Amino acid sequence: MLEHGGRLRVAARRFGIPLSDWVDLSTGINPQPYPVPPLAPEVWQRLPETDDGLEAAAARYYGNPLLLPVAGSQAAIQALPACFPPGRVVTLAPTYAEHPYAWRGHAVRALPADAVDAAVDDADTVLLVQPNNPDGQRFGRDQLLGWHARLASRGGRLIVDEAFLDAEPGDSLVPLASQPGLIVLRSVGKFFGLAGARVGFVFAEAALLDALAERLGPWAVSAPARVVTTAALSDLAWQDVARQQLNVASQRLSALLARHGLAGGSGTALFQWRPHAKAEAIHTRLAEQGILTRLFDAPAGLRFGLPGAEAEWTRLDAALDRLNLT
Repeated sequence: MLEHGGRLRVAARRFGIPLSDWVDLSTGINPQPYPVPPLAPEVWQRLPETDDGLEAAAARYYGNPLLLPVAGSQAAIQALPACFPPGRVVTLAPTYAEHPYAWRGHAVRALPADAVDAAVDDADTVLLVQPNNPDGQRFGRDQLLGWHARLASRGGRLIVDEAFLDAEPGDSLVPLASQPGLIVLRSVGKFFGLAGARVGFVFAEAALLDALAERLGPWAVSAPARVVTTAALSDLAWQDVARQQLNVASQRLSALLARHGLAGGSGTALFQWRPHAKAEAIHTRLAEQGILTRLFDAPAGLRFGLPGAEAEWTRLDAALDRLNLT
């Protein structure tokens, strides 16, 4: 199994610190999640139904009715490669590791961002996370659409995972994802802070959605998760406030890290990425103080999610101060 953020129990055992005493910055999930409404008892008693309003709410929120709800975008990541014949896949290095892992039956090339353009014409699939996880790398909309046109003209495809893009909805390719060869993945886990609900969406042409639905089978998303997600996608006021809060918090985190000698890198509204030759040592010393970050080794760096309560910001500030990195 690949390693992911959020493994707080593992860290608690390793460092001998109780779960309740940790600040978990390892996941890139909104620390101020959507307030889940009370659920009627019958929601737990009935099988999920596709006319309960989820698809309509998702179509309004994302701007495209050609969609398939899935059990988190991870379900689509695992199932999509089998929908296509073996071929040549180009993806980023580094990127969310589940993507290249899922395509391991194909010929996968993991390239730095500046090498992708030259590789497009030799690929059947270009697979990107936008903005990229963990380093926040972004590609311009025109560039992405140009790559899609080059791929689609040969029967290829561009797959874009927009898990971290909700704070900048105008940059999304979802409204265009009815075109052949353009597939976009979305998730409610990050921006809405509902990772435990396991709900995501695939946007693509109808034939591919049908093939994917056949592979995933019925009732891919539970009835309670459908109700909660419908409410979250429909709550425009909460979404507006959340976008403002996340962008302010991300800027604050960037400034805090720079003040303590962790400059450079980049980020999104939900995390900051900082490359550092001593990333492992910094990760360990923070963990010894009950602060969990996400460590990467190729390239060496740390991803910092957003602190939530003010006390968490204070603890991170003090912990970094003790490291004396400046």
